[in-house]
Amino acid sequence: MAAATHDTLALVDRLMLEIIAQQESKVLAMARAIHPGLTSEDIRNPHDFPDLMASGQWNFEDGILAGLKSAHMAIRARLLESAG
Repeated sequence: MAAATHDTLALVDRLMLEIIAQQESKVLAMARAIHPGLTSEDIRNPHDFPDLMASGQWNFEDGILAGLKSAHMAIRARLLESAG
């Protein structure tokens, strides 16, 4: 892979980390509005909190977070391919 492409993927990788951190904050804040006191660890197991699972808006935002993380892993895989 060309160096420019690798550099572009590295830039996108860093950008994805920023976007994911922002979405994680949003999802946690929404979760705490629904169920005060939740931690970031708690929302990894949302099925333990029926009020959280009942929120369509929270589930939507959590789904966006999952998609961002999946896309980030695909970018990381491509970066590792290009490094090897």
